[in-house]
Amino acid sequence: MEYSFKSVIKSAALILSLCSSLFVSALATADEKPNAKGEIPTSERDFVSAINGFDKSQIIAQFGEPSSADDVKIKGSSKVVSSIWQYHYINTAEDGSYYQTTELDFIDDKVVMVVFMNHDGTEKEMPGQQYEVPSK
Repeated sequence: MEYSFKSVIKSAALILSLCSSLFVSALATADEKPNAKGEIPTSERDFVSAINGFDKSQIIAQFGEPSSADDVKIKGSSKVVSSIWQYHYINTAEDGSYYQTTELDFIDDKVVMVVFMNHDGTEKEMPGQQYEVPSK
């Protein structure tokens, strides 16, 4: 059976998202509330602290549609159980520079993981190891 790199990444992201949701929910406290204006902060640390207090519709209201979105559905169903969204240039590092890509991993409607990247988030063709199989 052959698996594409993208399908392996999707499966790993789903498993990681499911595991991390347990961790994130254990760490979430009542103190992590959106700011008074209801805006999502954009500085790295504040963003990570607050983003799980916002749902998908609130995120879209502030940042617009993601530049890329990948949904994982239950086989044979149209129910989306996990999503991976990417935005460009919305978050700042401590030095004030922008991260090129911010990835948000969702379980249902809530963010369970945030990844900041200094590249555009596209998958690069990875060189594969090739082996010669002796003929019989």
